Amino acid sequence: MSELNQDQYLQDQQWMLKAIELARLGQYSTRPNPNVGCILVKDGQLVGHGFHPRAGQPHAEVFAMREAGEKAQRATAYVTLEPCAHYGRTPPCAKGLVEAGVARVVIACSDPNPLVAGKGVQILQDANIQVDVGICEQVAKDLNKGFLKAMATGMPYVRLKVASSLDGRTAMASGESKWITGSIARQDVQHWRAISGAVITGIQTVLADDPELNVRHLQDIDLTTIVQPKRIILDRQGRLPLTAKILKNPETVMVMGPFRQEIADLGVIQLTIQPLKELLQTLSKQHQVYDVMVEAGATLSTAFLQEGLVDEVISYVAPTFLGQSARAMFNSAFDTMAEQLRFKTIEVTQLGDDIRLNLIPSQETL
Repeated sequence: MSELNQDQYLQDQQWMLKAIELARLGQYSTRPNPNVGCILVKDGQLVGHGFHPRAGQPHAEVFAMREAGEKAQRATAYVTLEPCAHYGRTPPCAKGLVEAGVARVVIACSDPNPLVAGKGVQILQDANIQVDVGICEQVAKDLNKGFLKAMATGMPYVRLKVASSLDGRTAMASGESKWITGSIARQDVQHWRAISGAVITGIQTVLADDPELNVRHLQDIDLTTIVQPKRIILDRQGRLPLTAKILKNPETVMVMGPFRQEIADLGVIQLTIQPLKELLQTLSKQHQVYDVMVEAGATLSTAFLQEGLVDEVISYVAPTFLGQSARAMFNSAFDTMAEQLRFKTIEVTQLGDDIRLNLIPSQETL
C-alpha cells in the first residue's frame, strides 16, 4: 500500500464512485456473483470501463481492458472488488491486469472469498504493480452485502420486510391487508426483491394472500434481464395447494416441509424440515443464495428476529391507524425493557405518503 496525498485521494474517490455506479448496473442480474465495476484511467482520461452483467459472462475488468486496448498500458485501474485470482468460468482478472500492463490498481474492498482473499492483490504486487485498497470501501461493500457476508461466514444477509400502520398493525383481524401502504411504497418493494436471491414466506401468508412474491415491475428495467428470486415457503404440515399462484413458475419455488410427490412433479425443490439458521446455511452453501428477504406474517417474522437472524429490517410505515383488534407485526410478549429488540436507523426515505425505515440491530445496551 502507498501513502496517498490529498489530491490523489480525492481523484481516486471520484473515479471509484464512477466504478461503483457501473457496478450497480448489474445489481439485478449478476447473482450469485457479486456486483463489480471497473474503470481504466490514463493521463487523467477514462480509457476503458465495464461492469459484470451476469454469471458466466466476462468480469468488469475484461470489458474495461477490451475497450482500452493498448491504452491500458501504464493506466490506473479502479475496481470495486478485489480482482479474482482463480480460474472459474472466466480466467483470473488479476493476471489479466498484469498482462495488460497497468501501472496501478485501486481497489474499493477486499474479497473474502477463499478463492481470492488477498491472492488477487498478491498477484498484482508480485508484478510490481502499485496497489491501494480501501477507497470508498463502505459504499462498495453496501453493493454486495450478501456476497461478502456469505463468503466470510457461510450465512446469507437477511432482510426482514414489514409494512404497518402507525399503531404497528399489519392486517385487519380478518387477515385483510390490501393495501396498508400506497403504490409508491409497494413499487419500492420490487427493488428489494430483485436484489434478493430468495424470498422466504410462511404457509399462512400463502393461504391468506395467495401472493406470487416475484418481481413484476422495475422502473426502466427489462424484466427478462433480471434473475428472479427463489420463493421459499415454510410448510411444515404440507398444506400448500397446487392451485397457489406462487406455483405458476415452479422452477423458482422451494418448499421446506414433508416430501410431496405432486409438488416434486412440478419441478419444485423440496427442502427437509430444519431450524431457521440451518435453512439459511443450506441456502447459502448449497444453493448460492446470499441475500434473503423475509416477507411473512408475525409468527415467522418474530422467529427470525428472536433468533438473531435478521441483518436489516425494511419497515414501511403508512400514516394510518388500524385499531387494537388488527394484527400486530410482532407477536412475542416481553415482560421487561431489558428484553426489547433494539435497532439503529440507517436510512429514512419518504415514498409518497409512506415512510421506509432501514434498520440494523443495535449493539447498544440499556
